[in-house]
Amino acid sequence: MWSRVLVGIAVVVVSGVLPAASARQTSTWQSLFDGRTLDGWEETPFGGEGMVRVRNGQIVMEFGEPLTGLTRRGPVPRMSYEIRLEAMRLAGSDFFCGLTFPVGETSCSLILGGWGGTTVGLSNIDEQDASGNETTQYIKFEDRRWYAVRVRVTEARITAWLDDRQIIDVETAGKSIGIRPEVDLSRPLGIAAYRTRAAIRGIEIRTLE
Repeated sequence: MWSRVLVGIAVVVVSGVLPAASARQTSTWQSLFDGRTLDGWEETPFGGEGMVRVRNGQIVMEFGEPLTGLTRRGPVPRMSYEIRLEAMRLAGSDFFCGLTFPVGETSCSLILGGWGGTTVGLSNIDEQDASGNETTQYIKFEDRRWYAVRVRVTEARITAWLDDRQIIDVETAGKSIGIRPEVDLSRPLGIAAYRTRAAIRGIEIRTLE
């Protein structure tokens, strides 16, 4: 279980029907996963990580003790961008998508299904992780169901959607944005799962005007 001693990641998922793009979104979506290989990604050496492999157009992350994940290698936008993907919990009872993403010179994590399987939020806001800040909420996730995730990062705020529903919209001005130390190796952009078998597909990114 994603304990309070060992936690704080997050990750992002997208597919299916999403809210209409705003006028700010002027670039086209660029794929970060070719569906066949891990080209451009590196298995994150957390220690105790499970196997990561590509199968049927998906990235499958096996159970880790506690974490299994991938980190993007190469340049990525650090501000004024959106990232999306689809994520699925195959087995387990903790977060199946911990998306760590750049926010200027730092990073933040979106956690889906932490702390026993239902906690959702950003880690960290003002040094408080996803289990105890203004973005904390509880969502019941189904096993073997794809969830579409999208995260938008601008100078003023971080916004996130789950399927077609906005779940987070937080102003960042005057706040300390960061990550939990356990996922430091996921920076600047990475995806992880905690003691959970998970699948990821359709990872895409685009810059905003």
